[in-house]
Amino acid sequence: MHMASSNVYSPAISPPCTKYDVFISFNGKDTRNGFTSHLESALCKSQIETFIDYRIEKGGEIWEELVEAIRESMVFLVIFSEHYAQSKWCLRELVEIMECKNKKEDHHIIPVFYWIEPNHVRKQRGSYYSFFADYEKNLDRDLVSQWRKVLFDAANISGFECNARRQ
Repeated sequence: MHMASSNVYSPAISPPCTKYDVFISFNGKDTRNGFTSHLESALCKSQIETFIDYRIEKGGEIWEELVEAIRESMVFLVIFSEHYAQSKWCLRELVEIMECKNKKEDHHIIPVFYWIEPNHVRKQRGSYYSFFADYEKNLDRDLVSQWRKVLFDAANISGFECNARRQ
């Protein structure tokens, strides 16, 4: 008996529909012109499609483009640095990243702790303590609680610490 082969589409084995391999979340003040730019360049040289904020189209809606890029990415590199939590944009990105990760098991978050202790991020100590003291005074309590939770959750994911120069 001869069986005909078929080229039937099977969603169980089709590749995920994404635009970017990696979305990089970072505070430009701390890492844009050093660590992050070198990391992004190395990823691109390895033909890894990255999203970094300079890809936002001029005249576009910034937040909407960021959310779309997050939703169309497979891996999230979150570069925690001294001033990451000072940026409400970074915290909003992190909320979206964690929500995306919780909805899709095939998405991965890789925290990078750049000259900051993971415990400072996890428990909002050091510079994060002062940023959150300010937020507690000036912002909605539920929003601040949400930011605290995503920082805690993301900092509990195994990642990389970049605290010393390699020799």
